[in-house]
Amino acid sequence: MRILWLPVVLLAALTAACASVETPGPTPAAAVEPSAPAPVAGYDWHFTPQDGAARLAYGVEESDDLRLGLDCVAGSGKIDLTVLGRTGEREIHLESGGETERFAAEGEPSEVHDGDILTASARADAPVMQRFRRVGWIAQWVGGQREVYAPHPGSEAGVERFFAQCG
Repeated sequence: MRILWLPVVLLAALTAACASVETPGPTPAAAVEPSAPAPVAGYDWHFTPQDGAARLAYGVEESDDLRLGLDCVAGSGKIDLTVLGRTGEREIHLESGGETERFAAEGEPSEVHDGDILTASARADAPVMQRFRRVGWIAQWVGGQREVYAPHPGSEAGVERFFAQCG
């Protein structure tokens, strides 16, 4: 009788050992975030709270070199966009972490740079804006070229402060 139990105990031990080995499954695509782009020397995000409003600007501090300006009235949920575009363009095309949106824009010739200054409005809860809020960088497509606006360490907090104030 003892001999019959030995194979059963060995089989049970072998089954338990095999069951405890985990094979990793595939990583879901939604869990993979696009890697963050590198910041550009001299350019950064600058957050400026104002009385009942906020401004988040990407460019060279204290200069006319602005690549993307975001303005809002506190709690409004609406963001006014300002960018430098090509002459005749009437669309602002933004991308962040895989989300992309196009915003119909008004334009006028720039007195400082070549091209037009484009303005448009966006909702703070638009998918591209929410992705920007989460990943801290955004890109603009101008004439088929992608310009990435990534923060330097420490300035990404201004992105969150801007969205927290805008609503």
